Amino acid sequence: MKTFHIISPDESLRPALIDKINNLTKPKGSLGTLEELALQIGLIQQTLSPVLTHPQNIIFAADHGIVEEGVSLSPKEITWQQISNFLHGGAGVNFLCRQHGFTLKIVDAGVDYDLPYEKGIIDMTVRKSTRNYLHEAAMTEEEMEMCLERGAEVVRQCHDEGSNILSFGEMGIGNTSSSSLWMTYFTGIPLEQCVGAGSGLNHAGIRHKYEVLKRSMENYQGDNSPRDIIRYFGGLEMVMAIGAMLQAAELKMVVLVDGFIMTNCLLAAAQLHPEVTGYAIFGHCGDESGHRLVLDALHARPLLNLGLRLGEGTGAICAYPIVDSAVRMLNEMDNFAHASITKYF
Repeated sequence: MKTFHIISPDESLRPALIDKINNLTKPKGSLGTLEELALQIGLIQQTLSPVLTHPQNIIFAADHGIVEEGVSLSPKEITWQQISNFLHGGAGVNFLCRQHGFTLKIVDAGVDYDLPYEKGIIDMTVRKSTRNYLHEAAMTEEEMEMCLERGAEVVRQCHDEGSNILSFGEMGIGNTSSSSLWMTYFTGIPLEQCVGAGSGLNHAGIRHKYEVLKRSMENYQGDNSPRDIIRYFGGLEMVMAIGAMLQAAELKMVVLVDGFIMTNCLLAAAQLHPEVTGYAIFGHCGDESGHRLVLDALHARPLLNLGLRLGEGTGAICAYPIVDSAVRMLNEMDNFAHASITKYF
């Protein structure tokens, strides 16, 4: 069984960080969320002068057996076709990575297609697509463990390359269905409130998706433990993202959380190791109907609300400049004593 050793950020530095933030040349609290982010990142890095180095966005990709039940407007082949788009630099995540200086890594967790690995895709394939959880578990215990370890391995590679902040994205037609199921099991929010349009279902499509997921829950014969829920209803790319998030937290890296699917991955990760939330910054509240509810369940305050629902890590990368601003505030603003300014609060 893959184990992670995650320790919540040491709080002993908090008073010194707050003192530094409060003595910058500004009214106390006047930079709002930037001050909260600076405090969080300072605690993660255990320093009064944190830095952000070599940001990377990791996209985990896989197919889902539940797509056979018509729960998605998009056909399964969109998964590999969009990966091709990533490789050619034409996707939404590509221009954002270029704009904000992110390295993009694409990881095959279980795409049902022969991908061109020679073009730079990282081959971490566990199996080609999950099984259909309407009838059986999406993956075996062994496959889940492989996903956790392989997600962690990618993060260790990023860490070795000098990264201390990562965002995570996904590509997998059908993965809002798995997210909805994890959400209802781990928050207690009724399934109907967890199910949304995904890639563009109409009202009838959403109702059909709900009915399929409801029957899947009725057919479930597991032990209701978090690990079993993750295994039974999860996506390969989603479990790999859990392993990645947990490894990043163990290595004391900042985790930028993207949209509905990645937020539910963080939710699931927190079922295994609650300490992971101390390393998470939530990039945005997306347009998928359940996203706000799961953010509220995590007591998370997203940085942006732009009506996004693309995935891929796009919302997390959009939020990165705000995180960068928080770090620059700590490092570049003068303090009252040095600037010979009388405190005016």
